[in-house]
Amino acid sequence: MTFHETGQLMQHSAGTYGIQHKKFDNGGGGCTDEHLTSQGRTTALLVRYKNSLLSSVKKMRSFTFILPLLSELLSICGGDVGDFSPCLNYFYRACPPRGISGIPICQRYENRYHFATLYSHERRTPWFSAYVYSPPKDKRPKSVWKYEPQLANSHSDGNMVPFPPPPEKVDQNVVESQAVQQDYINSTYTRGHLSPSLHHRDSESRNATFTLTNIVPQRAGSNNGPWARLEAKVSKSLAAHCLGDAHVVTGVIPYMSERWLKDENRVAVPEYLWSAYCCWNYTQDLPKSLANMYPAFAAIGRNDPDSSEEIVPVDRCRKKAELGYDVRTMALSALEMYLTQRYGVPVGVFHKQCTRSEPSGRSWEPV
Repeated sequence: MTFHETGQLMQHSAGTYGIQHKKFDNGGGGCTDEHLTSQGRTTALLVRYKNSLLSSVKKMRSFTFILPLLSELLSICGGDVGDFSPCLNYFYRACPPRGISGIPICQRYENRYHFATLYSHERRTPWFSAYVYSPPKDKRPKSVWKYEPQLANSHSDGNMVPFPPPPEKVDQNVVESQAVQQDYINSTYTRGHLSPSLHHRDSESRNATFTLTNIVPQRAGSNNGPWARLEAKVSKSLAAHCLGDAHVVTGVIPYMSERWLKDENRVAVPEYLWSAYCCWNYTQDLPKSLANMYPAFAAIGRNDPDSSEEIVPVDRCRKKAELGYDVRTMALSALEMYLTQRYGVPVGVFHKQCTRSEPSGRSWEPV
């Protein structure tokens, strides 16, 4: 089964909402050096000359000939939804994962980008979020949940917006275009971050992770147990040993047949969560226990205690609350193999798998 977004205009009983977003699919061949050079040059030039073009146009008596060019320029420079170009820095070598299709979101909060998300309109959940790890400086912020206004209205400001406090109602276009607070209230799932607050430095960036476009339904046994320990383990390791940028991508593996939050056919529940990072510049005095974690690291976590053990084995000695929510660490190539099998298309997480050779070691270990 192939999980691809159509990217088409969506409708509901109250009328048409949203915009016809560009379908993002980074192809089967990954980013070439030529593509990266051209892409980087184009983006830099567009950003550099956007304001100067606007200024020049105002001074012209007749500028009909330049309007099509200017329109194209502004659409490329201004896209927070439907275009990754403003936030390619969150991907290793500016190359988003290939093979997974969806709606790109450059997650903007307080007029600043903080991470990137590939979103599914149909599932009302993200496929993955990507960010550059930084050690947390402030304590976890208060959970002020937000939504992405541009998914509901293409003319909205690109900054994420807090949900209105009850009894105020959320606009119906927002309800139709994405998950809302009511979807998670009185469900049996927690709100699982793909870009976790723990992996961002300042309070503004940490606040930005509390948007439902960065959230998937996650069982408490996973979110508060092995998966939380994985996030803490990664944070501790990267803070101590990664000397340059650590590019992280965290995503989901869907069920072969979709399952939905509260059986309402609105918000899709993932069967597994996965995460991987790439850190090329790291300390050379790694302890033996971390030898398999550089330069690339990957893991898959169970989100259903009743799933088969073909991907992630179960440790029967775990305490009851965590039984069946194990996390398996693995080589990046193994993660990509599992993603390819489930998505039905070749999936690549990092450009050239981050490294020329995969680390050896145990095929899996509990977290």
